Amino acid sequence: MTKIKGTLGIEEFYRTIFKNEPISIDEKVIKTVKDSFDFLKEFSKNKVIYGVNTGFGPMAQYKIKDSETIQLQYNLIRSHASGTGNPIPPKYVKAAMLARLNTLSLGNSGVHPSVLEVMTTLINQDITPLIYEHGGVGASGDLVQLAHLALVLIGEGEVFYKGVKRPTEEVFKELNITPIKVELREGLGLINGTSVMTGIGIVNTIYTRRLLEWAICCSSAINEIVQAYDDHLSEDLNHTKRHKGQREIARAMRSHLKDSTLTRKREHHLYVDNNGVSVFEEKVQEYYSLRCVPQILGPVLDTLNNVESVLIEEVNSANDNPIVNVEKKHVYHGGNFHGDYISLEMDKLKLVVTKMSMLAERQLNYLLNSKLNDILPPFVNLGTLGLNFGMQGVQFTATSTTAENQMLSNPMYVHSIPNNNDNQDIVSMGTNAANTTKKVIENAFEVLAIEMITVVQAIEYLDLKDKVSSKTRMMYDAVRKIVPPFKEDIVMYPYVNQVKNYIINHQNKEVK
Repeated sequence: MTKIKGTLGIEEFYRTIFKNEPISIDEKVIKTVKDSFDFLKEFSKNKVIYGVNTGFGPMAQYKIKDSETIQLQYNLIRSHASGTGNPIPPKYVKAAMLARLNTLSLGNSGVHPSVLEVMTTLINQDITPLIYEHGGVGASGDLVQLAHLALVLIGEGEVFYKGVKRPTEEVFKELNITPIKVELREGLGLINGTSVMTGIGIVNTIYTRRLLEWAICCSSAINEIVQAYDDHLSEDLNHTKRHKGQREIARAMRSHLKDSTLTRKREHHLYVDNNGVSVFEEKVQEYYSLRCVPQILGPVLDTLNNVESVLIEEVNSANDNPIVNVEKKHVYHGGNFHGDYISLEMDKLKLVVTKMSMLAERQLNYLLNSKLNDILPPFVNLGTLGLNFGMQGVQFTATSTTAENQMLSNPMYVHSIPNNNDNQDIVSMGTNAANTTKKVIENAFEVLAIEMITVVQAIEYLDLKDKVSSKTRMMYDAVRKIVPPFKEDIVMYPYVNQVKNYIINHQNKEVK
């Protein structure tokens, strides 16, 4: 069980979101949150505190009567639950809930302790609010998306429970769950923050790391298929560059290939007497998509590690407004809800994921183009050329999907549009950035699935399954359980989707 103490890492998110490990709240956290609530309640008497006894945004100039402050919070939640588009999948919503729970546990928000209790119950019972993709501009955080979370916490709206969308009130009654107690600023404290973009972002990083591991697997296997020289992966070569990512990718590929019988030593073939040879039949160096993998995937790994670090900093930060400081007995007004950090990191992440899909598409093309590889039939066609088509059809899908990723890589970070009566005159679009990155990652898994099937078909054609490395053989066996060797043309889309599902849900654990 994960205990919420105010600090969470990627591992805790992974266990809670992917392994459904339950969480609990540390008693010290409950006390911290209660102290924050009690202080704000007392401090706000006879003072103007934004969102407690004022309107919101540009309406903050209006003082709210004491008798209407509770209604103010309900009004905020209900009016801002205005999202549209596709529902965000439950796994991402659960990550957003955990992120919100953690930041509220810091005691800088002044919410009632019942908020933590109800959110913990929802997470542990796998009840996820209906939250839509569209609506957030990421400036006062994820106002619209988090309003849908808050709507559920007050017992309204809709939830997904056991895979079915149902009214919150109905599920709460069935499971004997009591809504949160709205007393002070529970509306604003819940919807003012970056937790949806951050939660989606954390799941994005987990999937990107998995994608990267499979990209290393495919890249290594292709080097085996063409019996490439291995010095481009050597420690000596890669350590002449100081980038950690490049060094780690090369190390991971060496580890993958350590028991392969196919990769070759340059000194055994080219560093010998070649007098009398004017034209070399075999390539002296491989194409870049095979030879430059450490230099291409190295920046991906370095970027991924940095994105992950920024996201974890955000999830362990106070990211709403105003900020309550019990120790100094003060309330600070500012802009911690602004999502620029997350927006920028999501744009970086989708750029490198797009580059991964581009690498996979080029490696795929190399295998399918017999004039490039010189060892395989066109489209790795194991049947009759002309009559059969091999992998020709699915290449169109891979190329199309890669092109979509290139288009989607246009940054959201610089697409600010003023709104909210120009109160929010520069915004982050962080939630859009996180959702777009999510789509780019899903696309990249599709491209990689097609490449992986092609790699296995190539191994089949060349009869190399007993010569490849043990790790490539594991990939071969896994794909062969899904996709049979085929000479005759078969309908490919079920197989592509099944392989995609396999690599999304299985770790390869090649990268440290």
